[in-house]
Amino acid sequence: MFDSPDFDVAPYGDVDMPRYVRRSYCSWHDANWRSLLVQCFTHARQVEHLLLPGTSDLHLVLCTAGEAMMQVTSGGSLAKRRWRAGRLELMVPGRPTVRSYAATSVLSTIQVHVPQAVIKVTADQLGGHEPDFEALSAGLGAGDPVVEHLVRSLPSQREAGDLYAESAAAFLAVHLLSRGGVPRVAGNEHAAVRKGIAIMRDRLAEPLTLADIAAEVHLSVYHFVRVFRNATGATPHRFLTRLRIELAQRLLSETSLTVEQVARRCGFAGPSALSSSFLRHVGVRPSAYRKMIAV
Repeated sequence: MFDSPDFDVAPYGDVDMPRYVRRSYCSWHDANWRSLLVQCFTHARQVEHLLLPGTSDLHLVLCTAGEAMMQVTSGGSLAKRRWRAGRLELMVPGRPTVRSYAATSVLSTIQVHVPQAVIKVTADQLGGHEPDFEALSAGLGAGDPVVEHLVRSLPSQREAGDLYAESAAAFLAVHLLSRGGVPRVAGNEHAAVRKGIAIMRDRLAEPLTLADIAAEVHLSVYHFVRVFRNATGATPHRFLTRLRIELAQRLLSETSLTVEQVARRCGFAGPSALSSSFLRHVGVRPSAYRKMIAV
C-alpha cells in the first residue's frame, strides 16, 4: 500500500503539477486501485528546472507520444536523454532529479508507481540482496518489450479490481528485479558501463564513435571495450547496433516514416546501411519487415 490514497499528497505532493502536466487518468480515483498507482499525463511543451523529489516507490515512466531532448541533473551530474514514443525510464528510488526540456511535439506518458513494500518483499524472495536500481535503470533504458506492453495496457483495465493491480505490481517487481540490468563489475567501471549505455540510448540518431563514448566515461578505448564486454557480453559497437535496430523495428511497426527517415532517426548513414544491418540482425530487410507485421 502507498502511504496515502490521495494523489494530492503522494507522490510529488509538493510539486505544482498542474503547471507541468494535465492528468487524464489516475488508477486510485478512476479504478479504485490501492495496490498500484497508474497515471496518464500530457506534458507541457517546455519545462525549465523542474525539481522532482526522490520517492520511495519504484517509479516507471513510458513515453507514449512526442519527442524531446531531456536534460536531467541527478547526484550532481548532467545527462541528456532523448525521449520519444517507446522510451522507458526507471527513476532511482530516493534520488531527486531536476529536469529541463523543450519538446518538438506534445509529450504524453504513462507512469506507474510500484510500492516500496512490494519491492522489498520481492527482493527478499529473490535472495535478500539490495536491488541495484542504477543498473536496473540503465538496463531498462535499452528497452524491455514485456514492461512496455504491460504498462501500455494498464490504463485500459479500469473494470479490473484491486487484485489485478496487486498482481500487476508483483509481476513488475519480479520481472524487473530478476532481469538484473547491467551485470556487476567493479565500482567505477560499473558506473562507466551504465553511463556508456545511457549515452548510446540517448544519442542513437547521432554519429557516435567508440572514442566519443570512452572519453565521456573517462576511460581509454581499450579499457572501456574490456569492461563493457565483461559487463554485457557484447562489444560497445554490437550493443549500439542492437539498440539502433530495436528502435528501427519500433518505428517501422508504429509509424509511417519512410525507410530513409527511419535510417536517419536510428543513426544509420542511409537506407542501404540500415537495410544491410537490419537483414543481419532480423533476417529480413526493413520493407519486408513492415509488410510482415502489417499482415
